[in-house]
Amino acid sequence: MLSAFGRVIKTADLRRKLLFTLGMIVLYRMGTFIPAPGISYGTVQQCLNANQTHGGAYDIINLFSGGALLQLSIFALGVMPYITASIIIQLLRVVIPRFQELHDEGAQGQAKLTQYTRYLTIALALLNATTIVSMARSGVLLGNCPGIIPQDDVLHILVIIITLCAGTGVIMWMGEQITERGVGNGMSLLIFTSIASSFPNALGSILEQQGPFVFWSVCLVGLAVMLAVVYVEQSVRRVPVQYAKRMIGRRTIGGTSTYIPLKVNMAGVIPIIFASSLLTLPGIIAQFNTPQGGAAPPEWVNWVNTYLTRGDHPLYIALYFLLILGFTYFYVAVTFDPVEVADNMKKYGGFIPGVRAGKPTERYLSYVLTRITLPGSLYLAVVSMIPLVALVLFNANQNFPFGGASLLIVVGVGLDTLKQVSAQLQQRNYEGLLR
Repeated sequence: MLSAFGRVIKTADLRRKLLFTLGMIVLYRMGTFIPAPGISYGTVQQCLNANQTHGGAYDIINLFSGGALLQLSIFALGVMPYITASIIIQLLRVVIPRFQELHDEGAQGQAKLTQYTRYLTIALALLNATTIVSMARSGVLLGNCPGIIPQDDVLHILVIIITLCAGTGVIMWMGEQITERGVGNGMSLLIFTSIASSFPNALGSILEQQGPFVFWSVCLVGLAVMLAVVYVEQSVRRVPVQYAKRMIGRRTIGGTSTYIPLKVNMAGVIPIIFASSLLTLPGIIAQFNTPQGGAAPPEWVNWVNTYLTRGDHPLYIALYFLLILGFTYFYVAVTFDPVEVADNMKKYGGFIPGVRAGKPTERYLSYVLTRITLPGSLYLAVVSMIPLVALVLFNANQNFPFGGASLLIVVGVGLDTLKQVSAQLQQRNYEGLLR
């Protein structure tokens, strides 16, 4: 392993890409600690120390921003606007035929969809920034803690909103630069950095509050869960495909055997993000409808705060579990089209052994996809339950390091980046980073 890392360092082109990627990551982390203009940094720190719930409904956004959201820094929105915009554009391909046509056009169409994603990212960043600044002005963002924005006139509010939107644009640019000039997918690496940066504080908090026994128990459980995640993420169902021989002029084309790799977890971490986002909406609406000055809130606000914002409540856990199952099937159905795959196979003379081309192939792929999606959805739901179980057993917050979206993203991005480094190393050496 050490010799493999030595080959990486000795390869000039790969070394330059790695240093560029690390430099961008350092700049990104520095931006998470620079407060936005017009924000009282001292007041924010006092509120964070006094309120350990860390944002309630905005936990997942704070996690993806590396803690920048509740610091109200220039990178407070993190990568969430870009993630949301990418998911929306991807789902709109099913609704808007023009988007599907652009997707099928190749590189030129993909560039157009990327441009649409950028525009939608800025629009969502403007919406999110306005919401967050409104919550900061009223004090509900950090648990009824006013004084975060000392001068809340229109000019100062506009400066803060524009700064947060500009920060999102810079993050998007940094991610694209890493993808083009560095190693790995840029946005994925920035998400990886944001989540991994929260691990030391989370583990230190467990050690301080629960003691060494619980700390080492959590580390062992985390290692076991990480190994299980790696095993499932690498698991695929290989559907064999045989291509018939065809004569084109004097040449024989085809006659090869291949397979369609269907991943057990084809939806990735998207169902967890969908479920978390949907469950945060009632809490956000309830926060905006909570009266100030000590007045009693409406009954429905109390019900939402009791049942839909507490991660240790059985109703919240049950809804979270069921939503992940449902969104997994929904996202897989949207992203993988058996009809399109069956038509492409028939067009190029491919067939599944023992299955006729056309409709039978479509039904067979749908059958296989439904069967492997069930364990994949259960796997996602179980892994996502780990932070909630930790909340009940250890009184940990929902940013528990070894579970949910955080561990899935860290492991997935780590594996993907390692494979890309190994592939680039194999282009210049006989051996790669992995064996």
